[in-house]
Order: sequence, then structure tokens, then C-alpha cells
Amino acid sequence: MEKSKLKGMPFEVSRLCMGGCPAGEYGWGNVSREEIEHAMLHAVEMGVNFFDTADAYGLGRSEETLGETLHACRNRIAIATKFGVRVENGKTFWDNSPTYIERALAASLKRLHTDYIDLYQVHNLDGVTPIPQLMEALIAHQQKGDIRAIGLSNLSPGDLPALLPYREYIASFQNHFSLAHRDDEAAIRDIAAGLAAAPLTWGSLGQGILTGKYGADVHFGADDRRSRAVYDNFYGEKLQKNLRIVEAMRPIAAAHGVPVSAIAVRWIWDELPGSVVITGVKSPEQAEANAAAMTFELTAAERAALNEVSR
Repeated sequence: MEKSKLKGMPFEVSRLCMGGCPAGEYGWGNVSREEIEHAMLHAVEMGVNFFDTADAYGLGRSEETLGETLHACRNRIAIATKFGVRVENGKTFWDNSPTYIERALAASLKRLHTDYIDLYQVHNLDGVTPIPQLMEALIAHQQKGDIRAIGLSNLSPGDLPALLPYREYIASFQNHFSLAHRDDEAAIRDIAAGLAAAPLTWGSLGQGILTGKYGADVHFGADDRRSRAVYDNFYGEKLQKNLRIVEAMRPIAAAHGVPVSAIAVRWIWDELPGSVVITGVKSPEQAEANAAAMTFELTAAERAALNEVSR
């Protein structure tokens, strides 16, 4: 398994990270907790030692499942979670305040059955809490040993000036990136260079469209968030473009003897040096398909073809 070094982490993490949003058991259609548990354990068997979740996924359910399932191998894995999406009295809003950090961190530690979090990430900047106040609170928890490394999510280049004074403390940032979503590619490269931080990609499989299992007649039930048009990978012209990308991926996957999803993972690794690809999975089979990305490298011609069709 290819590895990446993140600031503040005592060991290298796998460049493939298992995403925990499906483990929240909400908004992804039919999800079996038993299958999720098997997928986590199988991922560890294959060399994955990095697991990402958030307190907002299933309102803590994802953290609970991760903590209970992987407690026995806690010293061999890195757990990343996020805070900042606050749900109270039926309302959802962002909160980065130091007071809320105390509360959110304590709750995550309890659900994860651990006394430290390897990578604690701001889910979204709230636009209210001053960056110095936010960062100093996180640094204080890092110095106490509650967290090992600090990460951010959903950044834009406009956030850089305020974050640069804390460059030495920021290990990573999570942004949306895939063959199906290259809109923020230049921004991701600029942020990675500016902060000297590792990019972690979410939406790496285009919410599933890049697995090759969906066609033009794709349809999701009301219990799946992808039934909403905001998940535009499955609608209109965007869907048609994504299907052309998938058709370009199929012969490359066949040439390397791997599933289509492995091409999506490999492409990100090759395009973004030092990156970590987050893939949400619902079964051991999905975890294995994504991990096949470590068995090959794309040729220059294959990368060129993928870059062209996804441009």
C-alpha cells in the first residue's frame, strides 16, 4: 500500500483512506452495518490504515461503528474525524467556536472509543469564528495530546492568507476532486503548495458514477441522497459527460485487470503527488475494488486520455 506522511502523525498513512459517510447509515440507500464492519476489517487486512469519518455522519453513528469495529487494532490505524456541522433543535449550522470544539471533541472521543484522534478536521469554516481563535484552540488540544494532527476541509484560495501563519500546524485539507469533478483542481494545487499540506480528496468516485456500474437510466430511491438533483453527477449533461469518462476508463481497467473504480483512484494518486484518496464503501467487495489501484500505474498515454476526456 502506498503511504503518505502527514505533519504531526507518528507514522505514515495509506494513500487510500476508507470514508465513513455510508457508515452513518443515512442517505446512501440500503446500508448494512454488518457489511460496513466487514469492509473496515477487510480494508485493514489489505493494508489500509487510514479511516475518515465525521460527527455529522448519521449524527455520530459512523464514529460509533468505526470505534467499535476497529478498537482492537487502534494502535495500527489512523482515525480522522471532523467537527463543525452542528445540529440542534432541528437546525443545521456551522460552528467553529472554541466552546463547541470542546464539546464536539469530547463526544467524538467517546463514540470512537479512544483517548486521542489522529487527524481532527474542521468540516467547514463557519465564517464567524476568527481563524486565530479556531487554530489556537486546536493547537492547544494538540499540545494536550487529544489530537495528533490538524486538518481542514472545503477550502478556497481566499482562505489561505488567514491560514498561512499556522502553516506548520496544518497537516491536510479535504476538497472535492475526481475525474468527474476537476473544477477546483488549480485551487487544490495552490492550497497544497501554500500550506505544504497533503490534499485529501472526497467525492473521489463521483458519488459512485466512476465505478462503472451505472448507465444513462440510473435511478435512486428517496432514501438515497443521489435522488436529489444537487448530486449533478447523475443528471443531464453532466451525467452524459461522466458516462463518456467511464467508457474511456473501461479499456484501461481491462488492460490492467482491475475494476473501473481502481482507475479513478489511481488517476488521483498520479495527478496529485502526496494525495490521499477517500472512498466511501458499503461492502468488502467495494473496498477490495478500490484497493486494486495499488497494483498498477497508469501509462503516460492512459493519463493523457483520461485528462482529455475529463477536462
